[in-house]
Amino acid sequence: MSAVTHESAVPGPRNNPDGSFNLVVSSFTETVEKGGRFEPEKDRYHLFVAYGCPWATRALIVRKLKGLEDVIGVSVVSPRLAENGWAFARVDPYPGADREPFYDSEYIRELYQKVEPNYKGRFTVPVLWDKKLETIVNNESSDIVRIFNTAFDELISSEKAAVDLYPVALRKNIDDVNELVFNTINCGVYKAGFATSQQAYESAVVQLFESLDRLEKILDGQDYLVGSQLTEADVRLFVTIIRFDVAYHGAFKCNLRTIRDGYPAIHLWMRKFYWNNPAFYETCNFDHIKTTYFSSPKTNPNGVVPVGPIPNILPL
Repeated sequence: MSAVTHESAVPGPRNNPDGSFNLVVSSFTETVEKGGRFEPEKDRYHLFVAYGCPWATRALIVRKLKGLEDVIGVSVVSPRLAENGWAFARVDPYPGADREPFYDSEYIRELYQKVEPNYKGRFTVPVLWDKKLETIVNNESSDIVRIFNTAFDELISSEKAAVDLYPVALRKNIDDVNELVFNTINCGVYKAGFATSQQAYESAVVQLFESLDRLEKILDGQDYLVGSQLTEADVRLFVTIIRFDVAYHGAFKCNLRTIRDGYPAIHLWMRKFYWNNPAFYETCNFDHIKTTYFSSPKTNPNGVVPVGPIPNILPL
């Protein structure tokens, strides 16, 4: 499944004639595997992310769940999207942003153009970079999540290698949940937020909340979306739900209900992951999230970042 990435939501000509938001697919879809062009090796690969971006944060969460911090480095871009796209700290030294460590690039686009000088696609995050061959391995978050899930198991502890977010026995159910979440929730908030007609907006926002209603029933009394263990389905939903009240409710007009007041089961599920698992709370930067969504001139021309909600997330 190809996914729209966050930078696909940067203002630009990506709406269909009816005003609905047009999703952009990823361009680099290689994998890491023994015997392939990209072999699993320690300190060969580097992950470029934005804390504001839910797609990039998927990869960041799984990197930590799998104990890959010493295997794969990471660099964070500024949350403020510039005219040239995601910027590094060299040109926008926002707190928590990094300088690009290999070429001191100003923008993520320079890495794409280093690989393909005539590249015409979107300059998105996440980017999985190969330092050895100086190229992009993959910029599709769903692929990167699965690469991280298994490709480096021989380089990490047996405890972390045993963590399987896409177990064979649950794959059919995971795929079914992923399809629902991707089309109407992960992408649904963007379809609502970047719609340019009333009909397109209402269609997207109604589908979004119908799917949230459905997930509320699934999660009633449950800790996980599929089976009795953490899977990639939980990660893929979490990154949207954690941003919902602080960003999508206001910036994207997804305001029929909030998660905290309208969906008790989803709200509890989200808070359990956030407060009980470092892979979730240590990769969540609410300042960057708010700044990213409320600095978009298309949805918030004045760039004023809201103070609330207070707190960003409620305690358990």
